[in-house]
Amino acid sequence: MKKVWMMILALVLATVLCTAAAETPKTEVVVFAAASMTETLTEIEALYEKANPEIDLIFNFDSSGTLKTQIQEGAVCDLFISAGQKQMNQLDITRDEEKNPERLDFVLEESRIDLLENKVALVVPADNPKGIESFDALVTLLKDGDVLMAMGNSDVPVGQYTQKILAFYELNEEELAKAGKITYGSNVKEVTTQVVEGSVDCGVVYGTDAFSAGLGVIDTATAEMCGQVIYPAAVMKNSTVPEAAQAFLDYLRGEEATKIFEGVGFTGIPAETPEK
Repeated sequence: MKKVWMMILALVLATVLCTAAAETPKTEVVVFAAASMTETLTEIEALYEKANPEIDLIFNFDSSGTLKTQIQEGAVCDLFISAGQKQMNQLDITRDEEKNPERLDFVLEESRIDLLENKVALVVPADNPKGIESFDALVTLLKDGDVLMAMGNSDVPVGQYTQKILAFYELNEEELAKAGKITYGSNVKEVTTQVVEGSVDCGVVYGTDAFSAGLGVIDTATAEMCGQVIYPAAVMKNSTVPEAAQAFLDYLRGEEATKIFEGVGFTGIPAETPEK
């Protein structure tokens, strides 16, 4: 009888402990990240939450410009990962007035790092209807031929990089748009979708998005054409869980996460590399 009672007691205790554990609230870490990181961070989320069951990662993926505006307008965000320095600079009080004209102060001091590097890629639909082989060939078509190119809006990093490429080739974006040779997307995923669906002849996206969508990269822009594509990351100053946000950011720079990023074409930036 004593043995039976001990077994019952053990079962009751186990039930109580499980119930208590189930009722323990998790720490929510809200991460605003560039749309081009959707696939990689979704994969990383499962790994991180399995190793840290007390953490609940909540992602908001969109263009860096949209995310920056949401943060500025008071949206809850613990960690921001931008696809461009411009959007992070606009939130960072340590940057000069040229880069942060509104003197916004959202970046937690000393948390900002350069996390990853990406590439700007020229991609085409599976059948490559115009036979485009390079940026040079695209430029000729944009000047003299019949072609429709998809690019990001001017308020998103992939669009800003594309504008630099057009300027490098001395092409007038406004004239090309009026001539019906350019169509736009509000973020890189929209541009990628237009290419995948074949509604355009080509598009300018990130190399990682081309990989995730199964698109072949026809050409890659050089740093001379559009600069380096650096993804800065920082904990936000108004985060209520800065330690948890910093811990996740530290993990993103670690070996396990870096392997996932590099698997789709990102390049990890070593911790000792100074911020650009």
